[in-house]
Amino acid sequence: MKILKKILKIVIVLIVIVSVSIWLYARTFYPVYDGEVVLDNISEKVTVYYDDSGVPHINAQNQKDAYTALGYVHAQDRLWQMELIRRIAPGRLSEIFGVKLIETDVFFSGLGIEENTDKVIAALDTNSEAYKYTMAYLEGINQFIEEGRTPLEYTLVGVEKQKFTIRDVYNVFGYMSFSFAMAHKTDPFLTGIKEKLGTAYLAELGIPIHKNTAILRNEKNPEMLGGVARAMNHIYESLPVSPFIGSNSWVIGANKTKSGRVLFANDPHIGFSQPSVWYQSHIKTPDYEIYGFNLALTPFALLGHNKDYAYGLTMFENDDVDLYFEQNNPENSNEYKTKDGYEKYRILEKTIKIKDRPDSTFQVKVSRHGPIMNTVMKGIDDPRPLAMQWIYTKLDNKILDVSYQLSHAKSLSEFKEGAKLLHAPGLNIMYGDAKDNIAWFASGKLYKYRDSLNRKLILDGASGDDEIVEYLDFEENPQAINPSWNYVYSANNQPDTIAGILYPGYYLPEDRGYRIQQLLENKDDWTREDVEEMIFDVTSPVVARNVQNLMNSFDPKDLNENEKKALTIITEWDGAYKKEMSAPTVYTRFIYEFLAGTFKDEMGDSFEDFMSTPAFMKKMIGTQAAKTTSIWWDDITTEDVEEKGDIVKKAFKNTVGFLENQLGASVDNWQWSKVASVEHGHALGQVPSLRGYFNVGPFAVDGGSEVINNQLFKLNDSGFYKVHAGPSTRRIVDFSDVENSVSILPTGQSGNVFSKHYDDQAEKYLKGEFVKMLLNQQEIEKSKNILSFIPKN
Repeated sequence: MKILKKILKIVIVLIVIVSVSIWLYARTFYPVYDGEVVLDNISEKVTVYYDDSGVPHINAQNQKDAYTALGYVHAQDRLWQMELIRRIAPGRLSEIFGVKLIETDVFFSGLGIEENTDKVIAALDTNSEAYKYTMAYLEGINQFIEEGRTPLEYTLVGVEKQKFTIRDVYNVFGYMSFSFAMAHKTDPFLTGIKEKLGTAYLAELGIPIHKNTAILRNEKNPEMLGGVARAMNHIYESLPVSPFIGSNSWVIGANKTKSGRVLFANDPHIGFSQPSVWYQSHIKTPDYEIYGFNLALTPFALLGHNKDYAYGLTMFENDDVDLYFEQNNPENSNEYKTKDGYEKYRILEKTIKIKDRPDSTFQVKVSRHGPIMNTVMKGIDDPRPLAMQWIYTKLDNKILDVSYQLSHAKSLSEFKEGAKLLHAPGLNIMYGDAKDNIAWFASGKLYKYRDSLNRKLILDGASGDDEIVEYLDFEENPQAINPSWNYVYSANNQPDTIAGILYPGYYLPEDRGYRIQQLLENKDDWTREDVEEMIFDVTSPVVARNVQNLMNSFDPKDLNENEKKALTIITEWDGAYKKEMSAPTVYTRFIYEFLAGTFKDEMGDSFEDFMSTPAFMKKMIGTQAAKTTSIWWDDITTEDVEEKGDIVKKAFKNTVGFLENQLGASVDNWQWSKVASVEHGHALGQVPSLRGYFNVGPFAVDGGSEVINNQLFKLNDSGFYKVHAGPSTRRIVDFSDVENSVSILPTGQSGNVFSKHYDDQAEKYLKGEFVKMLLNQQEIEKSKNILSFIPKN
C-alpha cells in the first residue's frame, strides 16, 4: 500500500512537472503586450497602448516611427497570416502544404500578378511618403521576424521564416483584386448554355440590366466646407486565406439623424477564416491620426476613421475581366490570329516548388489580351485557347497610392482624388465627415465596347471587333455627393446610368439593397443604437414576394397535413432568418429544389456550374419566380410538357419529404439552428487533431442569404448550410460622439492561438454586440498593457 502511495505521488508530481513545463513553453509564444522592446529604424520612443480588445494604439512623434511600430505589432499578432497571403499570387503555397495545392499555385502564378508587380516596383517613386512609410512598416515586420518568437504554425508545418519585401505588399494587392472578380465564373457558363442549348434558353438567363427598386442613384453636389465556375470554387475552397465576396455600407446625412451629425456604417463581406481578415490599429502622431483596419501586409488602412472623417469599402461588382477565345495558327501553335495577322504568344516559364516533391515546371502563353487559361486552370475542356484580359494587369497600378491617399485625406476633395486613382478592383468607396459631407464613389477604371457586344459571353479574340473602344473619365463613374435624399448606400447592386448606359457587371440581387433603402427611407431621427440594430438585421423583404409568386402557381388542396403546415409556415413568414425559426429551413431547401427542378434536366452537369455562380444564381431566383411561362420549366426527360405549377408543386413536396428524412416528422423541429452553422477555419484546422485547437466554432447563426447580416453558404443538395463568409467586421462611426464609435470582429484581434484576443469577440459578434473604438487619449492611457519601443541608438 505504501509503495502504491509513493508511485501515486510520483505520478502526480510528474504530471504537475509536465503540465508546468507545457505551460511555461506555451508562455514563450504569447504576444508581448507590455514592457520595452529596442526597435531599429525609429528616431524616438514609441508608446503602444493595448486596449481590452487587443487593439494597439500607437503614439509616436512622427509617421515613419509609427509605421515601423505598426509593422512589428502587426507581425507579432498576424505573422502566419502574412506568410500565407504573400504566397498566393506567386504560387508558393505548395512549398508549405504539398502537392494538394499545386492546382491553386499554378492558377495564381499564371495570372500575371507577379509580372505586374515587377513593372510597378520598377516605376515607384521612392521619395514619396507612401513608399517610405511602406518600407518602415516592412522594417518593423522584419525586425519581429529576426527577434520575435516564431509562431507555432511555422514549426508545425516545417517552414523557415523569410523577410518580407515590397513585392509581397503588391502581390497581396493583386490577390485581393482578383478575388473580387466574377467574370471567370459566369462568362464560360453562359457561353456553354448558348452553344449547347441555344439562344432561346440563353435569353431567359441573360442577367437583366434594368431599373429596380434598389438601384443606386447618382447625384453630385458641392462639398461643404464644413466548368470553370466549379474549378474556380475548388481553387478558392483550397485557399488558406479568405477571398473577398460582397458588402454593405450606408452613410446617413445630418438631416436624417437625431443628433444632426453624420452616421457611417460598413460591414464588408469576406470569407470567414481564423484569424479574421482585418487587423485593427490606431496611429497617432502630432500631425496625423487614423483608427484603421488593415489587411495582412497592407500598411495603410483600407477602412478607417478619425475625428474628421470615416471611410469604408464594398465591392462595385463591375466587369473588369473579359475572356477571349483566341485562334491558334494551324501551322504554329505558338502563334495566334489577330486582325493584322498572326502574332507570337509571349511565353513565361514558371516553376512551382512542392514540399517533399520535385519542382514542377510549366509554361504560360500570353496573348495581347492576357494569359491563356487552358494550361493554368483545370476544368476547361474546350480546346480553344481561352485568354483572360484583366484591367488590374492591363493598366498602370497605383493601388498603394490609393490606400495612402484615402487614409491621409484632409478633405472630401482630397479623398475623391484618391478614389480616382483606383483602376482595379472596382470598389464602392463610402465617405462621411464631421462637416456633414456624405459621399459614395464607384471607383475603378470603366470602359466601353461596341454597343451590340454581349460581355457576358466569351469574346472573339481574333476578329479585332471585340476590343475596348473607350475608357471613361472618373466623372462618368457612378457617384453621389451630398444627395438630396440625405443618405448613400451600397449593397453590391446595380448603379444608375453612367455616360448614358447602365454599366454591365455581376451585381447581386436587390434583396439587401432594397432592405437598406426601405429602412433608411422610413426614418429621419437615426441614432447609433438604431444603426447597431440595423446592421444586424436578418429580414429579407424579397422572400415573401418570391413565396407568393411561386405558391400561387399550384392548387394546394391535395397536400398532406405536414405539407400544408410547412406551406403555412413559409407563406406567413416575415422573411427573418432567426435560429429558432423553421421557415428559413423550409424556404432554403425549397429554393434548391425549385432551381434543380427548373434547370437541372437541361443543364446536366453544368447545373453545378450554375450553382457555383452565386451572384447569377441568386438573381435568377426572383426573376424565375415572377415568370408565368418559361422554356426551362418543361422537363425534357418526360414526354409531358410541364408548366410552372408542376415544377413548383413537385419542388415543394420534395422539400417536405427531404426535411422529414433529415430532421424528423415534426415541422416544428426544423429550426434553422439545426442546419445552418459557422466555423472559422484556421489553415491547420483542416487536420482533424488540430481542428479544435486552431478553429473557432462551430456556432449556430442568426442571418441568411442576402439579408443585411449576410451569412453566405453554398446552396446544394446536402441540406446543411455551412456558412463560409459574412460581415468581416461591423463598424459604426457616429460624428455626434465619435469617441464612442463601435465595431466588432468575427473572432478576435490576434492570430496567435496563445493570445487571449484570439477569439474573445466571437460570442459578442454572434449576438450583434459591439466594442468601442477608442479615440479618447485619456481613456487610452488607462490601458493595462503598455508596450514601449526604444530607439536602438
